Amino acid sequence: MPEPSLAPPLHPYYPIEAQIVGYLANEWNTLELCSMFAAGCAAIFSVTYAVVKRVRPSTSASDLITILWFVLCGCIHLFFEGYFAYNFRRMGGMQDLFGQLWKEYSLSDSRYLTQDAFVLCMETITAAFWGPLSFVTAAFITIDHPLRHAFQIVVSLGQLYGDVLYYATCMFDHYILDLSYSRPEAAYFWGYFVFMNSFWIVIPLYLLCSSAGATWRAFEALDKADKILKGKAGAVNGSAKKRL
Repeated sequence: MPEPSLAPPLHPYYPIEAQIVGYLANEWNTLELCSMFAAGCAAIFSVTYAVVKRVRPSTSASDLITILWFVLCGCIHLFFEGYFAYNFRRMGGMQDLFGQLWKEYSLSDSRYLTQDAFVLCMETITAAFWGPLSFVTAAFITIDHPLRHAFQIVVSLGQLYGDVLYYATCMFDHYILDLSYSRPEAAYFWGYFVFMNSFWIVIPLYLLCSSAGATWRAFEALDKADKILKGKAGAVNGSAKKRL
């Protein structure tokens, strides 16, 4: 009697037994989706560059790069991640550009298609808070507002914290519960899961240190100025007392 053959999985995601409601395969391939995503980023950078140079032509290169970063973050957090938070119940069947991009990324983390509580809460908080605040931070840097470093610290810390939790929960499930959400191909784990997310650890960490240093120097200069003023005031008062 022949052995029954195993039915092929209904989707390409891991674990293969994951339940993905209403799953439909993407109509666009990986190259097409990545090209459209890159074109979108290039358009965001081009428009932002033109606006910043018009508002403040003297913007330094470092400030310009930081502005470009926060505007890109704002667009990704508010629109792309906000799209996920709004459509999380039906992600498996979404066939518009954002839906197919999420399904492509989900090859490295299927939790985005299984209504996972953690990724939903994380992405909702990111979209609601770090999205709008990223735009505010970019605007403050553009006009060189005194609050630019305060907002840069808050947003960067929020991004860093969320990304660390994202990695930590996935690693916990992998090493403790023996659950893997990424396909075995290196491109998905190292390319999508590790490399793409590492930007929100490396860059926010650098910006945190940069703003902390700027804040330190500002308060140090203020403290020195205060001591000088107090010293001069003390000298004036001492001279006045001697005259009396």
